[in-house]
Formats: sequence, C-alpha cells, structure tokens
Amino acid sequence: MVVKFKGCEVVKPSKTTWKGSLTLSEWDQVGTITHCPTIYFYKSNPNWVTPQDAIPNSLKDSLARALVPFYPLAGRLRWMGGGRLELDCNAMGVQFVEAESDSKLEDFGDFSPSPEYNYLVPTVDYSLPIHELPLLLVQLTRFKCGGVSLSLTISHAVVDGPSALHFISEWARLARGEPLEVTPFLDRKVMQGRDDNTPAAAKPLPLDHSEFDQPPLLLGQSDNVEERKKKTTVSMLRLSKDQLEKLKCMANDSYDLYNNSSSAGSTTKRGGYTRYETVSGHIWRCACKARKHKAEQPTALGVCVDSRSRMQPPLPQGYFGNATFDVIATSHSGELVSKPLGYAASRIREAIEKVSNDYVLSAIENMKNQPDLTRFQDLHALGSDEGPFYGNPNLGVVSWLTLPIYGLDFGWGKEIYMGPGTHDFDGDSLILPGLDGDGSVVVALCLQVAHMDAFKKHFYEDLSI
Repeated sequence: MVVKFKGCEVVKPSKTTWKGSLTLSEWDQVGTITHCPTIYFYKSNPNWVTPQDAIPNSLKDSLARALVPFYPLAGRLRWMGGGRLELDCNAMGVQFVEAESDSKLEDFGDFSPSPEYNYLVPTVDYSLPIHELPLLLVQLTRFKCGGVSLSLTISHAVVDGPSALHFISEWARLARGEPLEVTPFLDRKVMQGRDDNTPAAAKPLPLDHSEFDQPPLLLGQSDNVEERKKKTTVSMLRLSKDQLEKLKCMANDSYDLYNNSSSAGSTTKRGGYTRYETVSGHIWRCACKARKHKAEQPTALGVCVDSRSRMQPPLPQGYFGNATFDVIATSHSGELVSKPLGYAASRIREAIEKVSNDYVLSAIENMKNQPDLTRFQDLHALGSDEGPFYGNPNLGVVSWLTLPIYGLDFGWGKEIYMGPGTHDFDGDSLILPGLDGDGSVVVALCLQVAHMDAFKKHFYEDLSI
C-alpha cells in the first residue's frame, strides 16, 4: 500500500487556556506511558461536505475547539527524576497529519490489524525528548474509493481508554455542531491518595499488591529478552452470540465449585461469570495449550479494572485521567488446562474483586513510597527491555465491551469499522463487542507467529467439547 503524506500541522486550542504544571497521579505514571492508537474507517458518503479540503478543515476547527475544555491534551510531559512525570499545560498543541492512498477500503478485507496500518496511524518519534512529543496525534487518510480513515494515537500517561473515548466523542459532537455533553473533570487530586500531612491512622492499610511484581518467566529462563524478540502476528477472532452463550454455560457449569465463598472486600455482585471473565479465561487456557507449557509453568493474566465506580465516593463524572487499575490473575498452566473453564474464570474474578476503594488507595500509597517508578513502566515502544512483560508465558486482556467505541459521527455518518491500530506485543489482547450489535464479540489477539495457528485451533475446537 502506497501512502503519500500531504501535510502536517499543529492544532492549538482555539481560545486561551490555563497554563501551568498539572500534577499527575501515580496511576498516570505506571503501566503503559507511551501512546496507544485507534483507527476508524468511513465509506464515501454522498453527503460529504465540499470542496475537498472541507473535511480536514472541519476536523481541525472542531479539534481546536475541543482542546479548550480538554486543554491537558495540548500540553507536554516532562521527566521529573525517579521515573516520575509532570504535565506541562502549555498549549503547544496536537499534531494533525493529512495523507492519501491509492488503496480502496475493500482492500482491507475484515480490517484485521496489519503492518499496513503503520502507514495509516501517525508515527510518534520517540527519539525526541519527551517534552517535545505531542500527547495526541491525528491522521486523516483519503482512499481511492473516496472513503477515509481517521486514526488517533494518544498518550496513556495522560488518559486511559474511557477518558480517551470521552474526548473523541466530544470532539465529534462539536464537529456536528452540538454542544459538549460531559465537561471533563481535570482535578487529579482524587486519584493522588492522601497527602503527606494526613495522619498515619487515616491512611489506608498496606495491602498485598502482587500486581507490582514482575510477571513469571518461562521455566528455565532467567529473563524475557529472547521472548521479546520473537516475531508476532495479529488475528481478529469472532465469537457469535451462540458461541459466547455456550462458553458461558461451560464456565458456569463449575461455578459453584470455585465460588463457595465471597472474597474479602468484594465489589462485584455474585452471579454467573461475565462475558469478560468467560472469554478471558478461554483465551488464557488456549494460550497455555498453544504455547505448549509444562504443567508446572507459572502464568499471569493482566486485567484492567475501571475504578471510577468502585471508589468511595465514585469519581466525578467525566474524570479525565487514568482510573483503570491493573491487577493480575495467576495460576499454573497445568491447572488451567486440566480443570474446567470455570476455574480460569474464577481466578480472573478473584483478581477483579480485589479492586475496592481501600485497595486502590493502598496501591497509590505503595507507588508514592517508591523511590523510582521506572520498573513499573511499560516502555516497549521505546525499545526498552525493562518493565513488565505480558508475553509468553503471560497475557494481558483488555475489555472494551462496555465502552462506547462505535458510532463516531463527525457529521458524515458512522464508521464501518473501528479497532485498535498497530498491535504487535506478544500476549496483548483486546475484547470488543461485535460491530453489528448482534451479541457477538471479537478478540483482537497478538501472539508469537509460532503459536497463532495452534491458538486458533484450540479457540474454536474447545467450543465443541
């Protein structure tokens, strides 16, 4: 695929915004702190505004207006020492790229992420100092058929998935000529824990936080350097509504066996396993089989839990920052494979149920007391071998099942496809709702090339057992 870049410009807030340093929460500064891409494809529409430059002009104009209430995105990060970051709200702006391609939308088939996406998603030059990097980059690409793609890559040190989608949806509302629906809540003190003057008795009790430990290594290996180097591939695997119901029945057949007592501090209502717990458990078991682990191989599955409604009181509507909390489910491959699907789902539920108000506050205190946050940061995109690695023998499964990811209309209709952009880390997976609202789900999965065919085989054959 040939993509020609037509121009690149900086879009700044359309009005004067507050300038100064915004203190990030500890949770903004751990896990993935590089940029995360998403991409939307739109068919040619007879209602396209004309002339040809009207679409990019409309996007840039509405983006400049969106950056007024969402002004932190127009700023820059800077290192403070000890692996800590600060957000400089300086209105330096975001990057907007225009490109065109000789390809047609039908050339993308089912739109599975592929190396060609690298040309459609704006590139972040991580060789530059962090204080020179835009926090948001946008690329509009026109195709020969008249359709377009709109891709965004946004700094995970500034926002998580729900906040990123909040911004994107409000930008689209402004482009359609509508007012903001939910104003962003920008004060991050609510996720910064107790201040240093808080009496010790009022601070949260320290709890066990195994999510901060390094994930397991393959048996017989002293590091994961070689595993990080292995070639990966991405597949989009669909489960129909009927297949999903069958999986849930398989998991719930053994529900009572693994759920005799409620976990301390549980924040989840009792009941059958959720879609996420079921599908993630299935992914975990299939990965262990495909990777041909020994029975005694320790394995971890990373889970992202949105803490917004789990805090006391709940975070304000429109909280703009990172409030998704990473926890890990652990087991051994032999147990996962030999026991029913309900066992894997129960391990995942147990990890999720830990995430209470006290648990989050305890984790924040834990991070505040760390002299250096570097070992808790995922810097794969920077070519670093440091930080947590959720490739073989581990996985990370992120859920977009309850996020409003579809229906992004900038005034010319809704997308025909939305999904992750470039997606190339072993063990990285994402569960999305089916685009048609038919009850299906789609798993976007990245695994080593050597394991993918076997994974697909188990993924569907295990449904017929």
